[in-house]
Amino acid sequence: MVAWEITRRCNLACVHCRASSERGPYPGELTTEEGLRLLDDIAAFSRPVIILTGGEPLLREDVYDLAAYGTKKGLRMVLATNGTLVTEDAARRMIGAGLQRVSISLDGADAASHDAFRCVPGAFAGAMAGIEAMKRAGLEFQINTTITRANLAAIGRILDLAVRIGAAAHHIFLLVPTGRGREMADQAISAEEYEDTLKWFAGQEHQAPIQLKATCAPHYFRVVRQQKKLTAGDEDSGSAGVGRGGALSVGGSAPHGHPLHAMTRGCLGGSAFCFISHTGQVQPCGYLEVDCGRVRERGFEAVWKESTVFRDLRDLNRYGGKCGRCEFIRVCGGCRARAYEATGDYLAEEPLCIYEPGGSR
Repeated sequence: MVAWEITRRCNLACVHCRASSERGPYPGELTTEEGLRLLDDIAAFSRPVIILTGGEPLLREDVYDLAAYGTKKGLRMVLATNGTLVTEDAARRMIGAGLQRVSISLDGADAASHDAFRCVPGAFAGAMAGIEAMKRAGLEFQINTTITRANLAAIGRILDLAVRIGAAAHHIFLLVPTGRGREMADQAISAEEYEDTLKWFAGQEHQAPIQLKATCAPHYFRVVRQQKKLTAGDEDSGSAGVGRGGALSVGGSAPHGHPLHAMTRGCLGGSAFCFISHTGQVQPCGYLEVDCGRVRERGFEAVWKESTVFRDLRDLNRYGGKCGRCEFIRVCGGCRARAYEATGDYLAEEPLCIYEPGGSR
């Protein structure tokens, strides 16, 4: 997967925003022509999912052209939006451009909580109106939720809301304190709450009628395997679903029949995922702001294959602390962005993990 921040401009001012996005303008944004060349470069050697994100990607006038071009090149194009700018006409244009799914962020189960998180009155109503527009147009959507201390108690109600409004999936994101998120570090849940939340979410996976996925929460894949072992008595080597050297094995059918539903390993930054900023800086993810190279100078393929940072992240033997000793390293890997924020070393151990290596034996 490649998340491309096609613009940093945004019509909201969310308290957790990794990019501290505002209205802008933000100089140096990749032009339409540069964007098309970027898609050419990616498609020349791979066929990833391309996530058009921001900021708010619908503020960029050529968003439909970029999506259509990526679709034409054989890339699986999706889009992440706050939903407030989605009209039925916009939804139909998204379908026409080949977008396979759109994610809308809901961080509260009602207007008061969501609007407080998004710092704009009416954000919840706008998102719900956007969802209704997509439903009328027949565009598949999912709900994304960033979990903090402020909405932790409401996560069950948000999941219920996602089911009730017809979402195809609910993806939860555990707060990574970057950008404006640094200012709400005191709202990050504790390591113990983190573990309990992932255990609860793993339990919901067998009950919810929609697909569930935890993102920026690599421990989830350890938790799932531990719970499976407890309920089925399975022997667990900590490496199920992962090939030699930590490479993801993607054979087999995805649950719920959608290519975005495949069970993956935890932190994919630099190995099966990367982020491209509005100025063309390539990073392991949007939260790990380490410059791995710039597409204007080197091209995407060269950065992806040759970046020292990416090579470090793909070599699990280089990971430090208890992550490096953990039997679940191939399915978890720890959050590299949290490690970097806490220590300045993206190979250090994950700071929000209570598991001690060897504890599953």
